[in-house]
Amino acid sequence: MDGSIAVAGGVGNYLGIPPIIHKQPISVIEMQTLNRDIIPGFDRWALNQDPSGINANNRDADIMLIVSCSAPAFLALDGSIRKDWLKLFTMYAETISLVSDVYTLSFIGPAFQNKFRPVVYYDALSYDDRKDGNNRNSFYSGHVATAAAATFMMAQVYIDYHPEIGGKKYLLYAAAAVPPLILGYFRVKALRHFPSDVMAGLAVGSLFGILIPELHRIKLKNKDLSLGLASSGLSTGISLKWQPGSGK
Repeated sequence: MDGSIAVAGGVGNYLGIPPIIHKQPISVIEMQTLNRDIIPGFDRWALNQDPSGINANNRDADIMLIVSCSAPAFLALDGSIRKDWLKLFTMYAETISLVSDVYTLSFIGPAFQNKFRPVVYYDALSYDDRKDGNNRNSFYSGHVATAAAATFMMAQVYIDYHPEIGGKKYLLYAAAAVPPLILGYFRVKALRHFPSDVMAGLAVGSLFGILIPELHRIKLKNKDLSLGLASSGLSTGISLKWQPGSGK
């Protein structure tokens, strides 16, 4: 079932990406009517960057995304975790697939949100550098959400296998937030996102990174719970069903 969810999520992500990146180009009139004054103070930092550093910061952000998504591989160094590598790899694929679907298909992602990226506000750049329809996709940061899902899943799996660490688990959660936040820093410097977009991506990614392993752990402890796919004819998603007595 985990594999089916991962595959279904991957298909949904594949179908959901093109409409997002091929939005209608931003018109000259839209750019002329932009008002920097309505940007919240928390986000103003994104409007005071050096546009000449876009390429370098995009490169550094991509490197951090690779590092973050590769981090769960280090769980294999733990013998008690390594024996379940296939199950955990499938769960990892499921987690990344689902967090990507929330970005591409849900109402909180750019499929329904049309927030200009910071680059659109930079008059020092040419119209051609800013008009791309993809620049309507500032909210929220999918890069940060994906990175956070990977690092927080890594932390949660380790915590579940080592409950003896007790309150120290919060240090692991704090450590898990560092790579996606560094990634988010570079995305802001690259004029791709506002800080609020980064924080929203961190929230979504960390939620899935913790929730998916927890649902599996609860399911294993409580045989009355079942996790599967559900379809209403209009949409497909995950179902969590509780049937008292079914696990006896």
